[in-house]
Amino acid sequence: MIRRFFVGLLFFLLISCGKNEKPIVAFYYWKTIFKLSPAEKEVLRDNKVSKLYIRYFDIGLHPETQDPIPMSPIRFQENAANFDIVPVVFIQNKVMSLPRLNIDDLAQKTIRLVEEMNAKNKIAVQEIQIDCDWTLKSKDNYLRFIEQFKKLSKKKLSATIRLHQVKYFKKTKIPNVDSGVLMYYNMGTIANDSLNSIYGKKVAERYLKSLKKYPLHLDFALPIYSWAIHIREQKVIGLRSKLNVNELKKDANFEKIGTIFFKVKKSNYKNGVFYEENDLLKIEAISSEDLIEMGNDLDKNLVHAPREIIFYDLDEFNIKNYEKNIFKQVISCF
Repeated sequence: MIRRFFVGLLFFLLISCGKNEKPIVAFYYWKTIFKLSPAEKEVLRDNKVSKLYIRYFDIGLHPETQDPIPMSPIRFQENAANFDIVPVVFIQNKVMSLPRLNIDDLAQKTIRLVEEMNAKNKIAVQEIQIDCDWTLKSKDNYLRFIEQFKKLSKKKLSATIRLHQVKYFKKTKIPNVDSGVLMYYNMGTIANDSLNSIYGKKVAERYLKSLKKYPLHLDFALPIYSWAIHIREQKVIGLRSKLNVNELKKDANFEKIGTIFFKVKKSNYKNGVFYEENDLLKIEAISSEDLIEMGNDLDKNLVHAPREIIFYDLDEFNIKNYEKNIFKQVISCF
């Protein structure tokens, strides 16, 4: 009787531990050269990060022939063999929208280039990820591409998923992949208003309840980047990366005129971009409180816990804006 009690107790504890197992921390790496800075290496060590999702190349359209071509392939200046690498291929939606797209040819060429890059850099991979914000127009081509890619690659295949593809999955369909990564950002419209297009709780709430009905296993990608929306005469003229409030405060050419707005005091060049006098910059960023809120809101609406939380993206400019233990804090929400 006592033996049965202890066997039952052990079984209960094992189940409890399984339920409470936290997701791992992973990062996207979205530069064209792979070389980790000391600060980036430190954050990987501190968070025991073993998995990196590295953008290998984009697929866009040739400006003249309108044929699919690889763009901006990454170059490895540092050995990545110490990490579990997942190559990510970003495919522009206009590629998948081509009316006579040669799916088989595109899948074969994409796999071949990934394999060549792996061989050249002595990287062994178990998984490949396809990143594409497909639409109803491009859906059929995209789903066929995924089927062919999975058959030819013989690797675990994951795909990025957007919020609208979760809520309306009966229309947008679900790609035949082993798992998905929900991109929990870029929720709003890039505009000259006071709203944050990267993340907004009210926007997110329109989609969160749909997570319980989505049949594909999802991990989550959370944003740690910031950018500035460049506004001239009340019109958005571009997005400027690697800018935040602290960066602009240090520059005498810019004057803070609100919580997130800066005005150009004097025409100047900054980071290779020309700013006219009286232009506006609207800073959009994600706070530590935002990240904790995201984690808690996602956890409340899940059927199955994520295996990974992937932060976008690993860059010294991004990580220096957060306290050292923020990534562990977010993981503890699940």
